[in-house]
Amino acid sequence: MYVDTHVHLNHRRYADDIAEVVDRARAAGVMQMLVPAIDVDSIARALDLADQFDGLFAMAGIHPTHTQEAGEDDFERVVELAGHDSVVAIGESGLDHYWDRSFDDVQEDYLRRHVRLAIETDLPLVLHNREASADLLRVVADERSRSRTPERLRGVFHCFSGPPDVGRAATELGFFLGIGGNVTFKNSATREALAGIDRSRMLLETDGPFLAPVPHRGKRNEPAHIPLIADVIATELGVAVAEVAEVTTENARRLFNVS
Repeated sequence: MYVDTHVHLNHRRYADDIAEVVDRARAAGVMQMLVPAIDVDSIARALDLADQFDGLFAMAGIHPTHTQEAGEDDFERVVELAGHDSVVAIGESGLDHYWDRSFDDVQEDYLRRHVRLAIETDLPLVLHNREASADLLRVVADERSRSRTPERLRGVFHCFSGPPDVGRAATELGFFLGIGGNVTFKNSATREALAGIDRSRMLLETDGPFLAPVPHRGKRNEPAHIPLIADVIATELGVAVAEVAEVTTENARRLFNVS
């Protein structure tokens, strides 16, 4: 049994066949799927899906690349929706220094808001990181040090691809590492980082519809591909795939409190 800890089933690319996507996931042993948000509308869509399908859970947050157009009312809605029974995490938040550096200060402001909300609600925080490791670790560590309840801060660095020192720093802050389809790519940096990851801190994710694993690279990704990711991890670590499934499922259930 598997848990896909990060799949955008609320994305338009699933609109026409979402029931079939969920059925294929279950047939592949993926019984629980966590749906991140990128803006307020996507939270509502995730909650609708959680109502329609058993084993689907929602997150509440604003993606860093969407913070530029977000307003105060938007974050107030995130705070409100974070209290919904189907919401199991805050996110995805984080920093993205790849596309546009003109609003780095806005991204950091929203990241700090999300960190504080995660601590306040005692929910895991799901973090996006693209070419921003140093700043992301700095902000999270700073907010942790300011909190009166730092033990509440936990979550996942989603789509982790290394380097190992970033993984170590993230786990020291109480975070897990999400491993996705990029681990199946030839000469993947994620493969090189696997040996240094504490298995008790490893999660599986697809990030669908993005980052489809080999042999589906370039096509739409979906939760049914999780076993392909697990198989590569098992091969790289020299363990049985059943062990990867068991450990990562237990990790996901422990972090997100889903069963």
